[in-house]
Amino acid sequence: MMSKKLDFRRKRLRSQTEPLLAIGSGSLPNVNGAFQTLKRILPQLSASWLACVPLTALIVGAWSLAASAQEEPLTPESVQATLDNIWVLVAAILVIFMNAGFGMLETGFCRQKNAVNVLSKNLIVFALATIAYWAIGYSLMFGAQGNGFFGAGGWFLTGDSATYGLEESTLTVPVYFLFQAAFAGTAATIVSGAVAERIKFIDFLIFSLLITGISYPISGHWVWGGGMLSEIGFLGGTGFSDFAGSTVVHSVGGWAALMGAAILGPRIGKYTNGQLSALPGHNMSIATLGCLILWIGWFGFNPGSELAANEAVPYIAVTTNLAAAAGGISATITSWLASGKPDLSMIINGILAGLVAITAGCAGVTYLGAVIIGLIGGIIVVFSVYFFDSIRIDDPVGAISVHLVNGIWGTLAVGLFDQESGLFFGGGANQLIAQILGILTIGLWTVVLSTIFWYALKSIMGLRVTEEEELVGLDIGEHGMEAYSGFLKEAGGVAGSSVSSTAGSPGATTHY
Repeated sequence: MMSKKLDFRRKRLRSQTEPLLAIGSGSLPNVNGAFQTLKRILPQLSASWLACVPLTALIVGAWSLAASAQEEPLTPESVQATLDNIWVLVAAILVIFMNAGFGMLETGFCRQKNAVNVLSKNLIVFALATIAYWAIGYSLMFGAQGNGFFGAGGWFLTGDSATYGLEESTLTVPVYFLFQAAFAGTAATIVSGAVAERIKFIDFLIFSLLITGISYPISGHWVWGGGMLSEIGFLGGTGFSDFAGSTVVHSVGGWAALMGAAILGPRIGKYTNGQLSALPGHNMSIATLGCLILWIGWFGFNPGSELAANEAVPYIAVTTNLAAAAGGISATITSWLASGKPDLSMIINGILAGLVAITAGCAGVTYLGAVIIGLIGGIIVVFSVYFFDSIRIDDPVGAISVHLVNGIWGTLAVGLFDQESGLFFGGGANQLIAQILGILTIGLWTVVLSTIFWYALKSIMGLRVTEEEELVGLDIGEHGMEAYSGFLKEAGGVAGSSVSSTAGSPGATTHY
């Protein structure tokens, strides 16, 4: 009896859906008839059948497109080009999503009264970077009409593949631009954490435009745009090597962050009577979430820099993951031994240190080399945080230690651990010398330009918020709003409460 009912329902459904199946045929579909059929049969379908409707529509649409495209035969080259563009587009989206990671990380590491300000900076910075890089940055970095110092041509993304040196690449101009714009935004975002809780919002916006429109693209041209560091004559043509940006992206952001933090000065209460006082972040939960988002995003950052969908992509993903894991473990152990307690902020920064350090050499080092690079990065970041505190450089999130210091370490590591050119693999010293030269050249350029930018902003507009605004918090002082609408204060006293913290300064007590 049950089988007869099922047969009846199937026949009825088949008779009602036959007009829809005609959509996939070679003839033009009767749109009105199809809609009338849908109106008649949809109310009779169960929830499980209804859930399949969108998927069915996609399949039918793809079927129709495939039928119409039969006149253009597929070739291995066209398939590979499509796969390359899809992969790099996905990688670009992952890198863009890293902005959420930076936002969560910085917000969690900063105090509650500055959460809106931090979130605003991390959100708007990618918008600014996109416009600045679209207008002039992309051309300065990859324009084929330039020279060894800077690129030129195709301003406002008006050029073709030849304009940007993509003749031999399978990538389209829009895909490559989006991927590189995401990198430019990362360089500017790094600065935000080091100058947090005391910089004027407008000054940070202007500086972000300057670094993504001028400073970052020009130094990037030297390495990735065929500029003066891509081949170094006295080293027999050996070029500076930075696969995914330990120096080009992270150290550039780190140098700019260092100069900004130094010129701004420390936050009120950070260094009192020569003593270091902890100003702990208000939410380590979202800081941890930010770290995990960044970790995932790095699988677009490094493997995506292969700029193709090939067998190197999973290899790069594994070296990236190994270095991150090793950095987190070594930072945990190091901070535990140094302070007597495992510090979550150091665990987070250790993972990020490993990721930054492996970025330059992720495609060329062995798995063991990746682990060693990450282990050393995790150790370095702990002592680097302590060092910058000792010289009164106030960096609320440890951005300088993570991105600048480990960007330098990761870039040097290429000259040691690269399987083809590394010193430890019989490649001689040329690559290591090229790495040192590149670090110094890009570092000097970024320091000089960043210093000019920061001091120009300071003299024209003033860099720092007033003391009153800093004490009440930039959320109220700069934005006139709160991130949590007061519920945290009502629930247990964030404002005016005394908080003991082991982060940054063991055993210290501070007030919000």
